[in-house]
Formats: sequence, structure tokens, C-alpha cells
Amino acid sequence: MGRQILQHARWAVVVAALGLVVATIPTGAVAEPEPSSELEPAALVEVHLDGRAALDRLIATGADLAEKVAESDSGITVYAVLTPSEAQDLRERGFTIGRTVETEANWAAAVAEREATIQAKRRGEGYQTLAVSPGGAVRLLRADYFTSSQGRFLSVEAKSSAGAGDTLTLRWDSGPGTAMGSGGSVALGAFVDAGVYLYHRRQVAVATRPYLVEVASTAAGGDAATAAARDWLPLDEHGDRRDPYLTDFVDHYLDPTEATARIEQLHAEFPGLTEIIELPYRTNGYRRKAQALLGAATANRVVVTSRAWGSEGGNALTVELRDPGAASSPLGVTVSGTAVLVWLGTDAAGAVTSTAAQVVAALDAGAATLVDAFTYRGSTGTGVVTATGGPVALTDFLNAPAAVSRAPFTVKALRIGKHRDGSRVGVLGYAQEHAREWVTPLVVVETAERVLRNYAHDGATRQLVDNLDIFLVPSVNPDGGHYSFYDFNGQRRTMLNHCADNSSDPNRRNSWGVDQNRNYPDGSIFDGYSGASPSCTSDVFAGPAELSEQESRNVAWLPQQYPNIRFSMNIHSFGNYFMWSPGAYQVPGRTTLPRPSFGTEAFFWSASQQILTAIKASRGTVVTPARTGPVADVLYSAAGNSGDMMYYRYGIFAWNFEVGDSGFQHAFAPEGHAQALEFAGGLVALLGVAHRWATDRQRPATTLLPGPGSYPGPVAVHFAASEPVTVYYTTDGSRPTLASPMVQSSGVREGAQPLVITQTTTLRWFSVDAAGNVEGNYHPEQNGENYRRATVTIG
Repeated sequence: MGRQILQHARWAVVVAALGLVVATIPTGAVAEPEPSSELEPAALVEVHLDGRAALDRLIATGADLAEKVAESDSGITVYAVLTPSEAQDLRERGFTIGRTVETEANWAAAVAEREATIQAKRRGEGYQTLAVSPGGAVRLLRADYFTSSQGRFLSVEAKSSAGAGDTLTLRWDSGPGTAMGSGGSVALGAFVDAGVYLYHRRQVAVATRPYLVEVASTAAGGDAATAAARDWLPLDEHGDRRDPYLTDFVDHYLDPTEATARIEQLHAEFPGLTEIIELPYRTNGYRRKAQALLGAATANRVVVTSRAWGSEGGNALTVELRDPGAASSPLGVTVSGTAVLVWLGTDAAGAVTSTAAQVVAALDAGAATLVDAFTYRGSTGTGVVTATGGPVALTDFLNAPAAVSRAPFTVKALRIGKHRDGSRVGVLGYAQEHAREWVTPLVVVETAERVLRNYAHDGATRQLVDNLDIFLVPSVNPDGGHYSFYDFNGQRRTMLNHCADNSSDPNRRNSWGVDQNRNYPDGSIFDGYSGASPSCTSDVFAGPAELSEQESRNVAWLPQQYPNIRFSMNIHSFGNYFMWSPGAYQVPGRTTLPRPSFGTEAFFWSASQQILTAIKASRGTVVTPARTGPVADVLYSAAGNSGDMMYYRYGIFAWNFEVGDSGFQHAFAPEGHAQALEFAGGLVALLGVAHRWATDRQRPATTLLPGPGSYPGPVAVHFAASEPVTVYYTTDGSRPTLASPMVQSSGVREGAQPLVITQTTTLRWFSVDAAGNVEGNYHPEQNGENYRRATVTIG
């Protein structure tokens, strides 16, 4: 009778809510089901009635009614929580049972979703293993539902104990109360990088929001893990800004000269809030030596290169190979002003006999002050040359207008802040390490405009400017940027040619330069890391040495000169990725740079979701979970990238944007424009992350789960936290300090590794959040005893 009494109690509450008065529990109540070894599941169902009299009759049965009564011309619909037996009893009494609204599956989904949310709030967003299959074959790492401008999607990641060879099958429901698999079923794909299995993953379009997902292992005979799908980047419809919040300050792509002029204009307009920082290392400049390529075949070709830059006289030079028209003439060179004339040697019959190698030697001897000559791509130059038929002009092949200076370029940063004295937390945003990524300078310019033009009237913006030190560099690779705009749109690298003669002919001019984002000193190719090349014509050429380029030295100088910089964003395109360290690994073995602590990575995740939600708010663009995380986990190894330098060398929370998803140089309207606006929103959100970090004085709190107590055998425990934290602990009775073991991740994109307690142990620990706040005001470097402790008794 326990269930019947509970129903009557609930019925009394419902009746009171309906405004009815009942003196006693009525007879003729819903029949109690026959005793069973298992309780029947209950469901929320519709009951259709033809009027109020029928409602009174239903109430008299003691049915468990919800508070909703919907009346229409055709009758009344009420909602009741019924077991199958109770529903059948009502049918036999003449009541019409309608559709099922909720089942216990909804309850399970809601509980799972609640637990996932609680864990996310406790530990900070990040990779937390959602579920482990009963047999341990499957670890369900992520199950994310999100909406974007393209539709609804489910992104799932899981790990098999059997490795890449296992077939993992993903199934999902189609909403509350629906069967597993009703939403769809697909196979996950194994992600193997550098020969190492990382995990399985898949993103699929869905018709409705799934609540539960299941991943089953074929290798383990169907052993499956099930968990609730979590919302990825849910939008707050209200936001935290007040209108008018001014945006949209870019109307065309800006070359590096124009982008620099824009930040100088902003400084002139807002001198009290800004300053211009001239970075110390001037680039080589948008300039090349002038060249001519003489001859038609490899063996008889001669490359002539001016000693002067093209813009400084090289473009005025001419060179001619002339047939003297006489027998037995010697090879010789004459110079008249800027004209170089090579008299070709002939034999007794008057035929030209001079080879490419001989012409090179003659030029080097007779015109060395003006030009340098060499054979084509390492050829021995045994082919006989042919006369040119007249002077051939040397050219540097550069086509930018005169407004683009050919002189060495001074890279400039715009510094924004009410207090620019190093006393505030610094945030660095820098763009266009890769020259062809035209949207990226616009993200920086748009951000600068928003921050300055909203300062006077928007309180949130004022908080950022008053409490942060903001450094914005629209183009850190101006020479390459100009070359991409005006000469070769696909240019990725800087512009300075490091190649030897065998790769320095003008047909290779689009293959010169250093990949600036492979030229930094941490995790570089020179340290044995993968993802760069020693070849001077490779698009990922690391340069002749770490920090060999003026451009990368400038980037490294900023955190050296301004140690208050604690956050940075390196803005790239394309791919819609959002990444952090480690960014490089060594092969074989795929050994990455040291991973951040579990707590630090949880902070990266938590902050990333705030930034990515701001991007989504612009037009629904979603950077997916599969494209969010450490570079080495979601993309590939990038030896010598600047983000790793920022994080490992200077202790900066460093991220990398990859703006857009389908190209480097869309038509500005609408796509390039839209990308600039949405990722500027993300960069402003990073400022918000930095401000909250700088003003965070809240101490974290942790809880040991499943908690202290007695257990019959070994137990795995972990720490739940109020925010992303690093936990330091001991198990040997000593005080925990910053030198104690830290809780680490279980693996790539997995949750925290549990501590397996096999004998009675007293755990002592404390936690530190990303802002440096220590739990309980504990001072690990002193002698206090106010750390956390708990005893787990085994046996």
C-alpha cells in the first residue's frame, strides 16, 4: 500500500491546487497493482475528458494528476502520472488515455544532464569522462549538442581499450522518452596521428536534440557507455551589454600599411587611452633584388641578380648576351652605366661557343659591382648560351603601388588602457604571422575600434579599458602581407630569401621566406619536434635558426618587455579551430611538449567556451568541440609556433584562433566582413576572461568523492571542485606543498585520473585556481595545517 498512500498524498495536493475540497480519501480509487518483484515504471500521460463531471470522476479515483488542466471546445485534457496497470484500470473505467508525455527515460536523462552540469561547474568546462561502460571497454569522453547557422549537430568522442581497430557504434535518442537509436546510428572514426591512436570521434547532423547517447564496442561484444548530451556554447539571449554597443568598423581588407595607419589614427583620436609602441626589429622590407633569367634550357640558362635592391637601383639594370658576328671572338663583358653587355665567344666559323658556366664566370669578373650570376638550379652550365637579341631589363617583380614603402618596415602595436604602466594584467592580440590570412588584421582593428569607441558609454567596455593593459598588433608579418596582396596571394611566409643560388632564380620567387609560426624557440624543429622543414622552399621552412627573423623577434620582444602580459591570442585563418598548448610533438612516439596540469587545461576549456560563445552570438558560427583543444590533439604538430613560446617560456595563457572555415581570401562582402566581426567579438571576450581572472579573489573549494569512509576493497576517488583547479596531494602523512604530486589527466582529452586507494589512507590536499587563489587560505610554503584531509578506510 506504500505507493497508494503516496498517490493519495499527491492527489490531496493536486486537489488543493485545483481549488476543490475533499473531506476523505474516496472509495473506488485506482486499483493497486498485484504484488510484483519489480515496481512498474510510471509515465506522464494525457487523459482526455468530455467535461467537468468526468474530471470530478477522475479525481475521485485518486489518480496522480499534474496541475495542468487544458480546456477546449472538444473537452478537457489533464495530465496524470500512471503505471501501465493504473492506465489500464482507467481505460476499463471508461477514461481515454492519450499520448505519453514523459517517461522514466526523461528522468534518467535529466539526472544525467544535471550531474554533467554540476561536474562542469565544479571542475570547470573541459574534458571530463562522461561515462565508462560496465566492462570498461569504452570511455565516453564527450557528447555535445549544438546549433549553428547550418543546423543541429551532435559531436561525440570516445576511447576504446581495444584501440583504433575497434569499431565503436554511436546511437542516440530523438528526445525525451524516445528509444535509444531513434535519432540515428553511425560508426565513430578512429583518430590516429603520427601512428598513435588517440580516440574515436564523429560529428553528425541531427533532426532533434538528443538527450542520451550510447557508444558500444564491437571488440568487447557490445559493451556500451551511455551519457546525457551536453549543450555546447548555449547562447544567453539577453547578453551582458547595453545598447548602443557600437560595432562594424571595417569595410575592406587592409594591407599592412593600411592596418598600421588605422591604429595610428586611433591613437591620434584617443591619445589619453592609447599609445603606439614601435617594435624594435625592423623587417627587411617589401623589397627584392632585381633579376633576369636568360636562356631556355636548364644547361644553358644564366640567372643574373642585382647587387642592389630593385627599388634602390637594381630595377634600372639591363643585361645583354650579344653575338659579335665575327669568327674567333673572345668572351668578354663591358659595363656602361647600368647596362651590362656580354660579348659571346665564337669559334673559327663564327658560331657562339660560350657556355652558361663561362658566361657566369665572365659576369662575376667583369660586372661584379652590379650583378651576381649563377647557373640555373645547380646545373653545371655546360650548355651553349644563345644571344638575347637585345638588352633584358632586370626586375624585382614587385607590383605594389608606390604607397607601399620598399624600405624596412617598423611593426607597430596599439597599446590601450587607462593605466599603461605595467600595473594591470596585459592581453596581447597579434595577427598575420601567415601573410595570406587577410581577415586576421581586421579582427585586431575591429577589436581596437570597439574597445575605444564604446569606452565612453558602455560600462562593460570601460571596465576592460580601466583594468587591463591591451596590446594589439594587426600585422606582425608586413612584408609577406604586402607580397600576398600585390604579387602572390598564396604567400604564407615572410619575404626574405634564405636560399642558396640553386634555389634563387626568379621562377622560385614565390617559394622564398620563413614560416614565422615555425621560427620560435620552444618545441622547434631544432629541438627535434615535428611539423616544420629545413628546406628554404618549403611553406613550413623554420628558418636557418630559432628567432632568425626580425618578425618573430618582435613577437618575442613583447612579453619580454611587458611581463604583465598574461593572456595572448594569435589570430590565424582558416579552419574554425580554437587551440592552445601543447602545439608540437616528436616522432616516433608522438611525445608532446609537457601538457598543462589538469586544472590549467580545465581553465583553458572554461575560458574557451566563453570566448567561443561570443563568436557564436554574432551569426551562429560554432567552433566545434572537435576543433577545440590543444593543437597537438585536434590538428597536427606545429614545431616552433609562437603560442608554445608564450605558454612555456613566459607563462602566458595563450590561444590560437583559426578564423573562418573555407578559405583565406573570401570576397569581403559578405564572408570576410562577417568573419572579422564575429572573431573580434571573440577577442573582446578574451579581454573579459582576462578581467575576470585579474579580479578573481574567490578561493576554490574541493570535495573528495566518493568521500571518506569505510570500503570493503580498493576504491577510486577523485576531487570535485567549484572551478578549474590544480590539486596537490599527499598520501604518506606529509604536508602537501607545491612540490607534491598533482592530479593529472587520465589521457588525451580524458578526465582527471582517479586515485586508487588500496589500503587505509589519509589524503591531504589543497587546490589552487588559475588566478592563484589557494583553497582555505592555506600557505603551502609555510607551516600551517589548514589543508584538506580525509581518511579512506579499506577492509
